[in-house]
Amino acid sequence: MKHSPVIHSTFVLERSYPAPPERVFAAFADPAFKRRWFAEGLNHTVEEFSTDLRPGGAERVAYRFREGTMLAGKLMIADGRFLDVIPNLRIVTASTMAFGERPFSASLVTIELLASDQGTDLICTYQGAFFEGADGPQMREAGWRKLLEQLAREFTNQ
Repeated sequence: MKHSPVIHSTFVLERSYPAPPERVFAAFADPAFKRRWFAEGLNHTVEEFSTDLRPGGAERVAYRFREGTMLAGKLMIADGRFLDVIPNLRIVTASTMAFGERPFSASLVTIELLASDQGTDLICTYQGAFFEGADGPQMREAGWRKLLEQLAREFTNQ
């Protein structure tokens, strides 16, 4: 297999939520809450989801793409480790994504929660390395934008 150069990318996304930092943090800390906005999707079936939001804690998401999608039948696995957690303020995680056993990216994601007059301002800083077969920086940024939008719906639907 020919190896191409690793593609590096960094992006920062900012989003405001009409909820206090404690509720936004809970959306990351509560496994059922996080699974709903972070793991579930129309194009795949979740086969495994676990999260343990504490320094050194692990997170794993495994899902299989549904028939009719471009990646039908493929198993995607994201394994992460929480490096730094300050409740209601900051979450730092390092993770890899793979199709089966073949990794295609590694990332460092920092989530910062800042109290505001309207609730919480969230700053997501993503730093990634993309290998052969990766979705690439533009698609990953679009994916994170979609995740943060799904999280926003959690607060507007309650």
